[in-house]
Amino acid sequence: MIKVLFVCLGNICRSPLAEGIFAEKIRKMDLEKQISCDSAGTEGYHIGSMPDPRSRKVAEMNGILLAHRSQKLQVGDFKNFDYILAMDKHNLHSIRTMQAKTASKSEVMLVRDFDPKAKGADLADPYAGNSADFEECYAILEPCLDNFISFLLKKHHLETV
Repeated sequence: MIKVLFVCLGNICRSPLAEGIFAEKIRKMDLEKQISCDSAGTEGYHIGSMPDPRSRKVAEMNGILLAHRSQKLQVGDFKNFDYILAMDKHNLHSIRTMQAKTASKSEVMLVRDFDPKAKGADLADPYAGNSADFEECYAILEPCLDNFISFLLKKHHLETV
């Protein structure tokens, strides 16, 4: 089982949205027995909270239900997840700082390392923005996650139904 963790700051906007989109894509490709995912935040501001209502709304507009509860990135995640995808360079730095203190097997990268239009860019945090910012976040995540899935399929020699 390939395990993927999406990480942002508070785990209520970008990372649960990425988790929801990714999980739906994996479900549609019948890869749920081969790939799983979760999300977390580098900070514990919102532990136990549902995703931001604006994240839930943009997900619902695209046929995805977000039922995740916010959680903080833990040292054990570096043993449990094969891939940890950060939403921006600030969180990437926090993840790598934490990873340096572990015997980690995780491959850590930016979600936008898989962006065909802006490879390696930050995914802006829509938290202080409006609905349009959340819609833009969704629109950026879609192709990134398609490309990440293609990467996983190729790297791990997986086949879809």
